[in-house]
Amino acid sequence: MSEPTSSPANEIRRVAFIGLGVMGYPMAGHLAQAGFDVTVYNRTPAKAQAWVAQYGGRAAPTPREAADGAQLVLVCVGNDDDLRSVTLGPDGALAGMAPGAVLADHTTASAGVARELSQAASAQGVAFIDAPVSGGQAGAQNGKLTIMCGSDVAPAFERAAAVLKHYAVAVTRLGPAGAGQLTKMVNQICIAGLVQGLAEAIYFGERAGLDMPRVLEVIGKGAAASWQMDNRGKTMIQNEYDFGFAVDWMRKDLGFCLDEAKRNGAPLPVTALIDQYYSDVQGLGGNRFDTSSLIWRLRKLRGEG
Repeated sequence: MSEPTSSPANEIRRVAFIGLGVMGYPMAGHLAQAGFDVTVYNRTPAKAQAWVAQYGGRAAPTPREAADGAQLVLVCVGNDDDLRSVTLGPDGALAGMAPGAVLADHTTASAGVARELSQAASAQGVAFIDAPVSGGQAGAQNGKLTIMCGSDVAPAFERAAAVLKHYAVAVTRLGPAGAGQLTKMVNQICIAGLVQGLAEAIYFGERAGLDMPRVLEVIGKGAAASWQMDNRGKTMIQNEYDFGFAVDWMRKDLGFCLDEAKRNGAPLPVTALIDQYYSDVQGLGGNRFDTSSLIWRLRKLRGEG
């Protein structure tokens, strides 16, 4: 078990983690293994009890009780409404936090809710960080996430970053509250375009009669190389999608991108089109398929797959 390094930024010792899904469960586990005093909350209590049985620490019956006495409260839930439900109100995390504590949200949510929570936290002397992650379930399990952050309070970010680094390879503040969520939107826009391009390329090669595993091996050494090609190319060829980042989640994220684009005036024609392609995948029953299932859609349109 690795011990937190001794530095002023590592003064945080008591941590609460709210939301033990496929991401939050291993992320909270990394903190427990690093020697932090961790209290957890999950909407399904059995999941919290299972985490405690595996990692130690404590499970609390409400977000407020989990946050009581914590110097850093971390949240990783599903969407804006879930986030409000565990942070605001009489049983929300903020109600249990003392002035000087830090609230960091790993949920991929809207920039608007990040600013809303930043204001609510500031009103009671709590610092807020929107800190969405990239790297997927494997990144959470291996402690190799990339965390993009927004915060109005730079010193609080530095304190929290020393903790977040126990499950991340990079923790970066990109601006005020909301900047982390906006950066995650940029990330998702890039991924959507890459996956659709890869899907079309593989399907084109298959129709042309090429040996696509060999083709990807060759072009993966050149300018066409990408994380998606390296990690999803083979499974796309094999028509396998029962893993990874679900289409339902990607549609939620692209919805945030398209809504924000309406506000800031950025045209997103390709993103809007791919969002509709993911809607097609949902209509075909692929809601929980990995986002690489865009090629499955192409095959289905041709009566294959």
